[in-house]
Amino acid sequence: MIISMKLIVGLGNPGTKYEHSRHNTGFDTLDKVADAFGCDVDKEGFKGIYGLCKFFDEDIYLLKPMTFMNLSGESVSALASYFKISPENIFVIHDDMDIMPGHLKIKTNGSSGGHNGIKSIISCLGTDKFVHIRVGIGMPTDNSIDFVLGKPIKEERDLIDSAENSVVEAIKMAIKESVNKAMSLYNK
Repeated sequence: MIISMKLIVGLGNPGTKYEHSRHNTGFDTLDKVADAFGCDVDKEGFKGIYGLCKFFDEDIYLLKPMTFMNLSGESVSALASYFKISPENIFVIHDDMDIMPGHLKIKTNGSSGGHNGIKSIISCLGTDKFVHIRVGIGMPTDNSIDFVLGKPIKEERDLIDSAENSVVEAIKMAIKESVNKAMSLYNK
């Protein structure tokens, strides 16, 4: 069996101002993945912070782009190109307003859906054929920018935390078995 390296990316914005905001759901989820894999995401490079861990004897890079959301693709493509990680072995975790808090959706390709971080990654990789892991944050009732950059209320936070925990299990299943199996069990 040929095992190839994987890259798991959590999208967010750097800085304490954005910590635990809805838009930083990718960063928060990646922290949970790192904990589950016993990995530190603490090396600087590739316009981000990254770490290397093993899961099922497979090398897996974890990455938080530090470029701000709209330029996330620069960081993702730099690391993927350097380590020769093909797009289908890249998992990108991000927030999604079209999905209710507590839910997630995994796809193996697709448009950005208006998400600027995904738009940047598609542009820099030249393809949308990577694993999109969308974590629901719900739809704003008012200004969408204020909403995504704001912090969820406790009830929402609990639901988002639950979805983030499910993402960790879905990623484990995708690596151990297949992305299709993870999609069949975790897509709501």
